[in-house]
Amino acid sequence: MTSQPAPSLRLAAGISALVLGALAMGASVLFVRLADVGPFASAFWRTALALPFLLVWARIETGPRLPVPDRASVLAGLFFAGDLIFWHLAILGTTVANAAVLATTSPIWVALYAFFMLREPFTKPLVAGLLLCIAGTLALIGQSWQFAPEKLAGDAAGLITAMFFASYFLSVRVARRRFGAGLVTFLSTAITSLALLVVALVMEPVLLPHTLQGALAVLALAVVSQVGGQGLMAVGLSVVPPVFGALVFFLEVVSAAALGWLVLGEHLGLLQYCGAALIVLGLVMARPRPGPVPEPGLP
Repeated sequence: MTSQPAPSLRLAAGISALVLGALAMGASVLFVRLADVGPFASAFWRTALALPFLLVWARIETGPRLPVPDRASVLAGLFFAGDLIFWHLAILGTTVANAAVLATTSPIWVALYAFFMLREPFTKPLVAGLLLCIAGTLALIGQSWQFAPEKLAGDAAGLITAMFFASYFLSVRVARRRFGAGLVTFLSTAITSLALLVVALVMEPVLLPHTLQGALAVLALAVVSQVGGQGLMAVGLSVVPPVFGALVFFLEVVSAAALGWLVLGEHLGLLQYCGAALIVLGLVMARPRPGPVPEPGLP
């Protein structure tokens, strides 16, 4: 008889997987900037090049025959395609700072879903942690955040991005009730890749990278951000409560800022360091304790 790990160990492992996944997904900003293809083409390559790696992982879980995608996996793929499409529209239509701030409101939508649909209470530590994470994000963005009426469409795209990611996040959590993390990530990524191929063919004049740096950047985007980031997210969501799991993805902003400093030489001031510290403090404050995780339902 195989013994199950203690709840506290399972929870710690789930949180660790989400943290590493968020950091890997945050690296996508760096890889997109280093790629020499347009934003929709890089989004397509991110998912398409990840499929062979994810297929190996899925077959390790299931054997040679893969099951038919369930509703939650299909929805997850479509929602993530929407997330990437509107994220790139936001980048093109408003400032990067505005797009980043609005895109990171996804935990708010997850929290509202968990409260109204899963009856998960808003505890004081959870609310305090959410507010600290939001404050930390604003501090990381600094004075780059601004409102301009002519950029309203781009700002709206950033907000829609957050809604799509929240829906994707919850769909993956539901799919994990039936399938393993590798299979869920493979099935949803395959759906996303098909949707993004159509968009890239319509929107992009060039699909293929034309330099070695560009090719390596899109490969890293696939392996690090899609296989690593999305896969680790699927691993963690089976044991971590949804609202805290969503809060962990505020670390994407920290990862993007840190890599921008280390690789691109983008300066970080005292305000940015304080912002990163506030996000970490918010996660520590809101961290879940071992106990039953609410049963997920379809978004």
